[in-house]
Amino acid sequence: MKSTQFVVLAVVAAGLGGGGLYVLNRQHQDYQQGARQLGGQLLASFDVNAVAGIRLTQGTNTVNVLRNGDNWTIRERSGYPANFAQIAEFVRKLSELKVANPITVGASRLPMLELTRETGTLVELLDKDGKAIKTLMLGKTHTRGSGEESPFGGGGMPDGRYVQAGTGTDGVALVADALASANTKAEEWIAKDFLKVEQPVFIEVVHPEATNSFTLTRTNEFADWQLTEAQTGQELDKSKLFSFNTVLSGASFNDVTDKPDLAKAGLEHPVEAQVRTAAGFTYKLKLGKAEGDNVSMQVTTDAALVRERTPGKDEKPEDKDKLDKEFKEKLAKLEEKLKAEQAFGKWTYTVSKWSVDALLKNRSELLAEKKAATTPAGAGAPQVPTDSLLDSTVLKPPGQ
Repeated sequence: MKSTQFVVLAVVAAGLGGGGLYVLNRQHQDYQQGARQLGGQLLASFDVNAVAGIRLTQGTNTVNVLRNGDNWTIRERSGYPANFAQIAEFVRKLSELKVANPITVGASRLPMLELTRETGTLVELLDKDGKAIKTLMLGKTHTRGSGEESPFGGGGMPDGRYVQAGTGTDGVALVADALASANTKAEEWIAKDFLKVEQPVFIEVVHPEATNSFTLTRTNEFADWQLTEAQTGQELDKSKLFSFNTVLSGASFNDVTDKPDLAKAGLEHPVEAQVRTAAGFTYKLKLGKAEGDNVSMQVTTDAALVRERTPGKDEKPEDKDKLDKEFKEKLAKLEEKLKAEQAFGKWTYTVSKWSVDALLKNRSELLAEKKAATTPAGAGAPQVPTDSLLDSTVLKPPGQ
C-alpha cells in the first residue's frame, strides 16, 4: 500500500471512526497540558504523513512496522507486507487520543498502572530517519467496575487504558480506548491477503504413502467429482466431497517465514497437491505435518490464460466491441490476480488445518462404505426334506 494513500484511506476511515487521520492547523499544545485537561488532546499535533515507522516494545518483544518506498513491511518477518489499513487506523487513533480522566500519580505508582518498561507497551512513531516523532507508554487496561467508576460507561470488556505521554508523570491519563491493536506480535501486523482458488476442476493429492494418493476430476464447476483409476468396487461417497468444491476458496494464514525448518514443519516429505481451475490457474502445494491446529504450507501459482476471444457463431457485429471490451477487462483482472498470487511463492505459511483438511485426506476416506452381503428372507439353516422327517418319527410295531 502506497504511503501517499494515508490521507485517502483516512478520509474513508473518518466516516467510520469519527475523525480524520490527516490533522491540519491544530493549535499547538504540549502533551503535558493535554494530559492534564479533561477532553484535551493527549499528544501534541503532528503530521501523520511524516510517520515512516512504528516500533512497539513490551519486555523483550519488539516489532518494527516500517515504510519501505511505497510499501509498509515488517522487519521481524523479513520484510513481509504489513496491513496498511491497520497501520493507518492505529496512527489515526493516536493522533486523536483525548483525555477521559487526568491521573495524578508519583513515580512510585507507575508500576501499579503498568506504566513501566517491564510491564507496559512502548509505542514509538518514527520518521524516515528512524527518529521518534512521538512516544507513548501504554499501561493497564481499564474495565468499568475495576475499582473506580469509568468516566465513559461500558462494562465487561476493557473500555479504556492508562497511558503516559512522554516520560514525565504529568503526562499520565486514562483514555477512552483500550488500543487493543498495539500488539508486539509481528504476526498481528501481517497483511493477510492470500490466494483465492476459484472453481476447481482438477485435484491431485500425492501422499508419501502411494496407496493414499488420489485424483479427482470434473468437467465444470457444477459437475460431480470423478475418481480416476478407480479400482473394481470403489465408489466415491458424494457426501464426503463437498469440501473439494470450495477448497482454498477463502484461504487465510496465521504466520509466515522465508526460512522454514523443513524437518520441524514436516516439509521434507510433504503431502503434495495440485489444483487446477476452470480459468486455467494451477496451484502446486506442499503441506507439512499438522502441529496442533496448524499446518505449514508452500504454494506456487501459474496460469494458462486464454488471451484471444473466440467470437460466437451467431455473434452480431454490433456486439463485437462490447464483448471484446468485457473480455479484455476480465483478462486484465486475471493477470493481476496471477501476479499477486505468484508473489506468495517465496514464503512458507502457517495455515489453520481446517482450511486444507480436504487435501490431507487419504484415498480411502473418500470412498463409500461397502455394503454387507444380506441373506434372503427365509434363508438360514438347511431345510430337512419333509418325507425324511416323517420317516424318522413314524412308530413301528415291535419286531419290525
